[in-house]
Amino acid sequence: MEALLFASAEPLSEREIAARLPEDIDLGILLGELQASYAGRGVNLRHVDGRWAFRTAEDLAVVLRRDVVEHRKLSRAALETLAIVAYHQPVTRAEIEEIRGVAISKGTLDVLLEADWIRLRGRRRTPGRPVTFGTTPGFLDHFGLGSIDDLPGLADLKAAGLLETLQPIGGDMRPRRPDDSLAEDEDPLEADFIGLEEEAETRDEGGQEEKRGP
Repeated sequence: MEALLFASAEPLSEREIAARLPEDIDLGILLGELQASYAGRGVNLRHVDGRWAFRTAEDLAVVLRRDVVEHRKLSRAALETLAIVAYHQPVTRAEIEEIRGVAISKGTLDVLLEADWIRLRGRRRTPGRPVTFGTTPGFLDHFGLGSIDDLPGLADLKAAGLLETLQPIGGDMRPRRPDDSLAEDEDPLEADFIGLEEEAETRDEGGQEEKRGP
């Protein structure tokens, strides 16, 4: 019975264990004895959801846990959106879409919010009261910037070939409001504001970006 449980890749039911053992054995007693035998060891016999399996002792989990940093490459849409927020903040979703020329999926903004590179700043004092976005201290820290003013200028971006597809509005490549204070046309977020659902539009419910027609 010990060998069966050790060799099995999945937990075994008592019926599966009994099928390999003599018919005259008391399976319950044997399982109890084996469980008691392993109780004080690094591996324990566990009974979970009607099945039995060897599992690492719970008190050793902290020793065996290994944290792995997963590096994920940002999509082109996320990179462009991040650049627009950095250079044009405070900026609304509609303004981001105007600059990129395509609708933004909710997932693109969620990725940047989860990375703590952009944040919700406030609400623009325009019809619909759209949410405005800005960068975070985490963004500055990740990219080695002392402040938002340390971003590359227009000439540097052109020299690097980064403005071939992404053109700034009016040639202005500096944030209108680099600090945490609200702009004159911004209001604080409501206390009951939850997530981006209020900002999301039905056109991106499928999570896909769509080209805007003429």
